[in-house]
Amino acid sequence: MELKLGDVQTTALIPLAVKANETLRKNPRIKDKKAVEIIRTLKIDTKPYDKFMSHEGVVARTIMLDRQLKGIINNAPDTVIVNVGAGFDDRFSRVDNGRIIWFDLDLPDTIAARKKAFSERKRVTMLAGSALEDDWCGPVQEALADRKSKPVFIAEGLFMYLTLEQIRTFLEILKNNFPDGGILIAEQNCKLMQKSEKHHDTVKNTNAHFKSGTDSAQEIADLADGIELVEEHSFNEEMKKYSIRAKLFALLLPKVNDRWATFKW
Repeated sequence: MELKLGDVQTTALIPLAVKANETLRKNPRIKDKKAVEIIRTLKIDTKPYDKFMSHEGVVARTIMLDRQLKGIINNAPDTVIVNVGAGFDDRFSRVDNGRIIWFDLDLPDTIAARKKAFSERKRVTMLAGSALEDDWCGPVQEALADRKSKPVFIAEGLFMYLTLEQIRTFLEILKNNFPDGGILIAEQNCKLMQKSEKHHDTVKNTNAHFKSGTDSAQEIADLADGIELVEEHSFNEEMKKYSIRAKLFALLLPKVNDRWATFKW
């Protein structure tokens, strides 16, 4: 399998490397056998993509989002979920209840690589397209036709590579194409991180650049009418459970870490 990715898409190797290495630990906090398989098949050197803070951050966000999604799925077993900027993520395998419908959306080069790594699965569709254009919405709308629950959209490791204007465009696409409402769970970084990206322990090893940051998820909600912030949680909440270093980071720099925010419309 050959891997050809653009600058931003290359950042998909960060969570891939972290999940693979965490899975191989003696007492893994998360398990992702597909990540291990991809890393081994491609013979990827994980060192540039797996440093302490990024490792703990990816583990924390994986635990937090898996927990949140499982809660949503328990309440609405027929949920349709769109993983926006999916990269090589295999969250479907961890949260599937045998009924959900899942879409993995990413740019064409990433989906081309993903199709080499992932075989076709029932109730899972890979969509090649841009989050900033609505070409991908049709198949999701069709899937929703006989489902009563509102769609759920995940934007993990995406917003920091978009400008606020681009995020506004994405929000408008969601509102216009899914007018009956939906849920968006999105990761954000802070303004300080955007300014000091050259010091980021793993992103600095790619050619990608942070294009936005927020101090509060309300700044995202304010970009488009009708978008409501439901809740927001720092990765620190989970990270500080596992190491003194992460606990100190949460104490000394409580607003610097990335956050999960949930929105609805």
